[in-house]
Amino acid sequence: MAATAVRGDYPFTDRDFRTIAALAHENFGLFLEPCKKQLAYSRLARRLRFLGLETFGEYCDMLRGPLGEDELREMLSALTTNVTQFFRERHHFDQLRAEILPELLRRAKAGRRVRLWSAGCSAGQEAYSLALTILELCPEVSKYDLRILATDIDPVILERAVQARYPLAEREAIPVGMRKTHTVTDGDSFVMSEAVRRLVSFGELNLMEPWPMTGRFDVIMCRNVAIYFDSATQARLWKRFADLLTADGQLMIGHSERLSGPAADELRNCGVTSYRKT
Repeated sequence: MAATAVRGDYPFTDRDFRTIAALAHENFGLFLEPCKKQLAYSRLARRLRFLGLETFGEYCDMLRGPLGEDELREMLSALTTNVTQFFRERHHFDQLRAEILPELLRRAKAGRRVRLWSAGCSAGQEAYSLALTILELCPEVSKYDLRILATDIDPVILERAVQARYPLAEREAIPVGMRKTHTVTDGDSFVMSEAVRRLVSFGELNLMEPWPMTGRFDVIMCRNVAIYFDSATQARLWKRFADLLTADGQLMIGHSERLSGPAADELRNCGVTSYRKT
């Protein structure tokens, strides 16, 4: 097939694009429509420049070669957008504070296990927003068996999450009371308090692969991740989440995402892009 023209310094044929799209889908569930060819070029050209390659054909050979595993992850990081913020889509945190967490905290105080999962946590803002909301309601929560798991496929972004250090401008999205109690300013950045960090465990996880977790979750937040998947992959993911929820567990997804497939029969809407297991 003749190459579709893209502007840039590197030859990029339709065959190159199909190879990259196939590898992205096979390894990560990422769905690249043909109209995303220019985007793929602009995001990946910097990888070719960094690696000293001259064509996308060479890049495709590298991805399929014995050293391709590490570069596949670099490719994924380049093709996706790790943009998030504290208390993004605040309606979910309002619902957690008012309707969900009070009951979960009662269970924790009664000695029961409570688990929340931030799936596709990026640099950690979502998971730490969860922790801040919990600490606001129960400052002594560390005494109970309540923990937050936060996972992402990108080890580089996870390292930033573990460090819990963010540009000072991001602090403005945190409510004033939480900001004063649980953040420490350090020059042009700030760090989350130890109490917040203790509640969260970070781990690397590809959502397309088998999951090691065996226990169920009371809340799963997977927001603005499934937008990168095709409809069939989304349906499978929603079903896997539903299977891992407790009997009345909650799934929260992104504002532009829609529940579909078998999970739609197991989860009922109970808020803006919020679903409870029936």
